[in-house]
Amino acid sequence: MGARKRLMAERLKEIKKQTAIAKLNNVPTSPRKMRLVADIIRGVEVNKALDILKFSKKHASMDLEKLVRSAIANWEAKNQDRSSELDNGNVYIKTIMVDEGRTLKRIRPCPQGRAGRIRKRSNHVTIILDVRKPATVEE
Repeated sequence: MGARKRLMAERLKEIKKQTAIAKLNNVPTSPRKMRLVADIIRGVEVNKALDILKFSKKHASMDLEKLVRSAIANWEAKNQDRSSELDNGNVYIKTIMVDEGRTLKRIRPCPQGRAGRIRKRSNHVTIILDVRKPATVEE
């Protein structure tokens, strides 16, 4: 049984070696607005995703572009021997998650002596890059 666990651990280590992760915490944008941009680049090749983000009008695209560049740098650091994969367009955004961060609560005066609550939302974004497996041609 110990050999089987060791084999699984080695396989997980190889998988983690290929994937690269980048996180961005406490981005002062609401999660809903960030998800609109994140949905556009999910599953897309990284160079194409950078182009999409560069020409997007959404404000959240600037933060995501910076995060994708960070994820690419992390992938290059882990896979120095496989740098040609990036040029060939095999590296893609496997997972992109936008989670809700902390909410700052502020008070604004309203009519008739009431107070209206303002919620300033933030989010956490996580990107995981991976390499596409080459398609096998069956004869």
